[in-house]
Amino acid sequence: MVSSTQQFERIRKRKHRRAGSRRKREMRANGTPAFPIQPEGYDPKAPDARPQPATQK
Repeated sequence: MVSSTQQFERIRKRKHRRAGSRRKREMRANGTPAFPIQPEGYDPKAPDARPQPATQK
């Protein structure tokens, strides 16, 4: 018969492994969260700013 400590250690290890794989599966299923590329207040003159559309006069 297995000791109580050994049994609980195995259970805890199994739960830790399963928790990681569940988390990864959920992250893959949901994909990348939506986030703004250039939030409000972003400097349009910054080097990595999106080019502004040319305005015609």
